[in-house]
Amino acid sequence: MDYKPVVVQRHAKPAPNKHNTESRYWRQFKYPVFIKEYAPVTCVHFAPTKPHRYAVTAATRVQIYAPRTQKVTKTISRFKDVARSGHIRGDGKLVVAGDDTGLIQVFDINSRAILRTLNSHKQPVHVTKFSPVDHTQILSCSDDTTVKLWDVPSQSEIVTFTDHTDYVRSGQVAPSNPNLILTGSYDATVRLFDARTGDCEMTMGGPSGEGGGSNTAPVEQVLMFPSGTVALSSAGPILRVWDLVAGGRCTRALSNHQKTITAMAFNGSTTRLLTGGLDQMVKVYDVSTYKVVHTMRYPAPVLCLAVSPDETHIAAGMTDGTLSVRRRQAKASETSPNDLFSAAALRTGGYESFLGSLPSIGQGRVKSKQKSKPVGDVDELRVESKRKKRLKEYDRLLKGFKYSDALDSVLRKQVPPTTTFSLLQELIHRDGLRTALAGRDDVLLEPILRLLLKHVADPRFGEMVCDISNVVIEMYTPVLGQSPLIDTLFLRLRKKVTAELKFQQELVKARGALEMLFASAALTFVQ
Repeated sequence: MDYKPVVVQRHAKPAPNKHNTESRYWRQFKYPVFIKEYAPVTCVHFAPTKPHRYAVTAATRVQIYAPRTQKVTKTISRFKDVARSGHIRGDGKLVVAGDDTGLIQVFDINSRAILRTLNSHKQPVHVTKFSPVDHTQILSCSDDTTVKLWDVPSQSEIVTFTDHTDYVRSGQVAPSNPNLILTGSYDATVRLFDARTGDCEMTMGGPSGEGGGSNTAPVEQVLMFPSGTVALSSAGPILRVWDLVAGGRCTRALSNHQKTITAMAFNGSTTRLLTGGLDQMVKVYDVSTYKVVHTMRYPAPVLCLAVSPDETHIAAGMTDGTLSVRRRQAKASETSPNDLFSAAALRTGGYESFLGSLPSIGQGRVKSKQKSKPVGDVDELRVESKRKKRLKEYDRLLKGFKYSDALDSVLRKQVPPTTTFSLLQELIHRDGLRTALAGRDDVLLEPILRLLLKHVADPRFGEMVCDISNVVIEMYTPVLGQSPLIDTLFLRLRKKVTAELKFQQELVKARGALEMLFASAALTFVQ
């Protein structure tokens, strides 16, 4: 008869909720790399195309980093004053940036040559962005209260908006319509402009509360969903959600930061919103409910924030000149369909169909990797051999009736308590518990007492701990007083049991009080 291994009891675990799942995902962004710049990092932007290089703007230069190595590949420093808002075009070939003199420059990302110079603003330009739809257009927002849309080939202004009355520090071209421009200003308003008419089509916020969201704080950041129907803005520590279809009505106002929100960014799938603030916190929102699902802490106030399109990097710039880049390892299941197709085609030799299956051009013949089928008579008898499962150490000792050694093998630190108590249950069934506990000195008795002391209040093992404690006390009462360590452990066990009994009594009292309240509430409801 074969030996049956000890069955480790499985205890019910609470079902994981969405918050825990979210936290586990965002905690995968680890291995933070801290890069020290000479001045505050004011802008970080990832290229939409692979390999998703990112531009970091600090002091009088814009640096291009490689995401795999976190090393600088290009440095653009042809600025006369502090550089602002380095932004990479959608195809990853050009970079645009403004500076505090009001100058806007377009660079070739590889040669770093100046391709275009746009000089019309009279004060610092804090926003320069390529249009996500029309790559020949650039949006600029300046401290001279103007917003301009530029045509890059002709190096001329398409339209200029002058409706704002204070610094314009944030802006964006709508991802779904190149003619709609969303801006936020220190005049506490969020405005939606139309480049076709040259007018402001919608005004949100402000002291008068247009759109249902009164606000007197400067607007630091604006962000629009890819659909172009919902916009977000941050003014002070408050995040507001605007319904553009309903005429710019404020649908939500959230205040989860303690200080001003200075950065906002979507993840790659636009299902999560990340906000960074001067309180050194980055919060992650579920955009379906706008509830905070995760929080990250940074060593300094956050000025800018960006998430890579493939959701493998989170970059944040801080006021002390620190650039923090958190990384996570993308799983194989997250590979894009095109990459999967090309990789599978190369592995299976599918590329022969594209090359015309011509071995004469140097590829040679592709050897088949299919395993040959075993040759044999169809009617012959085949005997299957099953490998025996290797027994655990405590199972081998139990099989040899070495109960004391089996108990010692599960009292080690790396053994989970479920395994330890499953073995103790097996010893009770075999009537071998006393044999396993007998003949122990203070060194061998100490781990048993520490196990009982640790789990006496655990609802999973409490009943068994009490039974085992009675056996230990009965067996070792005659030798009490000979070892100070063992005496101390027994006293601690007694105190913990007394405290648990008092706690259970309080719970019974609370349960009785609650039952009375529920009963009286039920009677009142019936009457």
